Amino acid sequence: MAHDFVLNADCKGFPLSAEPCAVSQLGARSWNLLDDALAYPVAVLRRTALTHNLAWMQDFVQRKGVALAPHGKTTMSPELFRMQLQAGAWGLTFANVHQLRVGLAAGAERAIIANQLVSDADLDGLDLLLRQFPKARVWFLVDSLAQLQALVDWGIRRGNARCWDVLLELGIAAYRTGCRTHDQALALAQAIAASPVVSLGGVECYEGGLGRCDSAHDIEAVSALVRSVHTLVQSIDAQNLWGNDQVLLSAGGSAVFDLVIPMLKLQVKSRPVQGVLRSGCYVTHDHWNYARYLKLVEAREGLSASLLPALEVWAQVQSVPEAGLAILTAGRRDVSFDQCMPMPVRWAARGQSGQHAVQSTPESWQVKALSDQHAHMVFDAEGLWPKVGDRVALGISHPCTTFDKWRWMAIIEDDGRISGAISTHF
Repeated sequence: MAHDFVLNADCKGFPLSAEPCAVSQLGARSWNLLDDALAYPVAVLRRTALTHNLAWMQDFVQRKGVALAPHGKTTMSPELFRMQLQAGAWGLTFANVHQLRVGLAAGAERAIIANQLVSDADLDGLDLLLRQFPKARVWFLVDSLAQLQALVDWGIRRGNARCWDVLLELGIAAYRTGCRTHDQALALAQAIAASPVVSLGGVECYEGGLGRCDSAHDIEAVSALVRSVHTLVQSIDAQNLWGNDQVLLSAGGSAVFDLVIPMLKLQVKSRPVQGVLRSGCYVTHDHWNYARYLKLVEAREGLSASLLPALEVWAQVQSVPEAGLAILTAGRRDVSFDQCMPMPVRWAARGQSGQHAVQSTPESWQVKALSDQHAHMVFDAEGLWPKVGDRVALGISHPCTTFDKWRWMAIIEDDGRISGAISTHF
């Protein structure tokens, strides 16, 4: 996959009147967001926040003595993948083989597919990628004897003797995938160790579903999961069921990632352990859901500050049809709304540019509803009225479902200057 990406009129937000432009050349155009150089709505990444977040998370894992394999599904951006790898990420995480292809092409040589592979198409695809990228090492999850048998059947039907690297997933009752009991997981580990088609590389879990944004609850719930993983890992080690010289232990969403560090630091007697944190949303952070969880992380870690929101979707006021209501040029097709409505965080009056043109929005400005292409923003009619042509920056919650609405995003400096861009490949 080419490292450069051509922006043109097919890309939402790119001006139809502009000549096509490679991502790497966008900064040379001397465009500024506040000069209305791009068509609204437009998704942007603030470079200072992005750079800060990359460095902060890498410093966090280094201090904790674990590795980072950020989840690529968040952004599906080769440019951001390369930034994460250059910042020191051990590898990348993906949800499926399609996503893995983008990550390997971006330069990842270690990857975890944090999901079970079952279908012939996925196994055929992974086999092809491992031949195309011979330096790559890829682990995927196994959580049942039925899935293990599907891997055996694929090898027989394809006449392929490949031995897959796998991680055993320990799950949570009534939640997502993963073995539900210690006995079930240990029996599966024994079957994996006895099979020539798989090699048991370690144990994986996902703690995100346990979070309630209540430290007392979250600490106890995640600690119980960590204890379960510890018991399983020691049992596997006692029976010498590992398939490699090193054991991988992996967990970590983006909400309570600090609480799984004890699991990633577990040790076994027989061989070294590599703990791998998989948090992905840290790269852009957000303005509500992960922001509220992060305040608890900061309190638990004794931090005064940590990650910064880097992702915004800028819209324009296109109508103020009645007192207390403004309609913005961004809707469900442009911004995430699965966790909460987008939040007006900054604004700039029509025709004003430069760093000092941007102001914080009044508290009364709130998006109450979205249409496909419109945001319905209410405001206090006794206070400051937005005017037609004003620009409003919408903060988001859950970056994953904003990224997948855009083929590209502009990177902007603090003064609004457009210095670069990233592409997405969902």
